[in-house]
Amino acid sequence: MGQKYPKVCGYDLVLQIGGGGFSSVFRAVHFDDHRVAACKVIYLTEKTSDKDRKNWEKEMRVHSALKHENVLEFINAVVVELKHKEIYYPGIYMLMELAAGGDLFDKIAPDRGVSDELAHFYFGQLIAGIDYIHQEGVCHRDLKPENLLLDAKGTLKISDFGLSAVYKLKADGRTRTLSERCGSLPYVAPELANDVPYNAEPVDVWGCGVILFTLLVGNTPWDEPTMRSPEFVRYVNGTIYQEAPWNKITGPALELIEGMLTVDPTKRFTIADIFAHEWVIRPSQLHGTSPADLAQKLTQTLRDAGDLELATPNFEEQDRMDVEDEDERMLTATHAQSQFTQSLMLFSQTQGGSRYVPHLTRFYSFLAPPALLPLLQTALDALDAQALRAQDDREKLKLRIGGYDKRKQMYKGWVEVEPFSKRGMEGSFIVMKRDEGSPINWRCLWKDLILSPGVSPHVIRKTHARLAQ
Repeated sequence: MGQKYPKVCGYDLVLQIGGGGFSSVFRAVHFDDHRVAACKVIYLTEKTSDKDRKNWEKEMRVHSALKHENVLEFINAVVVELKHKEIYYPGIYMLMELAAGGDLFDKIAPDRGVSDELAHFYFGQLIAGIDYIHQEGVCHRDLKPENLLLDAKGTLKISDFGLSAVYKLKADGRTRTLSERCGSLPYVAPELANDVPYNAEPVDVWGCGVILFTLLVGNTPWDEPTMRSPEFVRYVNGTIYQEAPWNKITGPALELIEGMLTVDPTKRFTIADIFAHEWVIRPSQLHGTSPADLAQKLTQTLRDAGDLELATPNFEEQDRMDVEDEDERMLTATHAQSQFTQSLMLFSQTQGGSRYVPHLTRFYSFLAPPALLPLLQTALDALDAQALRAQDDREKLKLRIGGYDKRKQMYKGWVEVEPFSKRGMEGSFIVMKRDEGSPINWRCLWKDLILSPGVSPHVIRKTHARLAQ
């Protein structure tokens, strides 16, 4: 009998929903209590160092102490040591709140962004979460789109505290400067390029500024905040404002972004300055909006770009209320199948019926998986994405893909292809699952793959799905 995953604090790991390489993320179900959660598994091997273990232990200590509506909840953790490897997969099993709404930026069309009101709505939640984290004496240090998730009601959740640092004592307010260089270059503050200690809070404020910019225009402002980036140079000397996409942002929103993206950290806006700013302080017009209406507004740019009808052809409309098996019924019982996730079309038609899929980077094809997979591999190679055939999972064919996006950031993920049939129409259901990298640039790769000459003729579009009903 081979290795298996243990039950974690009463939860069974029922379906892998992310990860690859050194870690995996599973949907976990507590069948007795009708609850669902996410379980991140960091695999332990003989090569795992004491330093790695200490870093993971620190992440868990920090994250478990944070309790706020806009912070992904850390529930519990167990460790399976190597001595048990004959029975279980050795690893650190972190049980966390399930962000059933998926990535916030998975719902945003590249180079389009979201409306001013929607950006205001989610930026307010981001700042509320960061303000709380700072009050607890913690600096996140890795704020970026891929670490912003949504729960089943559409509430923003800050995640991933692997690079966080405790910089302040709550008892007396004493603070310390930080020295470790970390973070992702498009979002990192410019003072981290210097080999001198830095203050914690301004680093997170800078990250929030880049995120607000990205919300409004659908792209990051630069590759990195150094003189090696032509865009950053033009920002510093003030010549970038007439260029797209900067010319899309005007008035108070631009003033706020400039305040947060002030290069000198001693002159940068503080969290208090942000809360007092006129763009932030105004009442949200989306307060009290139903989850279904919120989902419609959030995906409007995907609808305008034609992305949503590729991800959710019409035959899903009648079936996304269905559930496939017992763990799906548990999902329903715990409200992960909510007005918000239903309106986001996070339930997809597959061979076995309608299934929860927290990725909108998906599509359908007329071709069966064995015929389609070589076309996908050829197209990805042409897009400079390395695509390697991975071990198949039952009827599911898989490609492991990786590369560098236009911002020079590494991405990694999976392309999974499985059969589907619906009212006489048969073919493949394809999901692109990102492990690492920008969700916006991952969506660009998804769109480029669908539009590639070898794949595009075989893609099921809205009109085809309508004919099948």
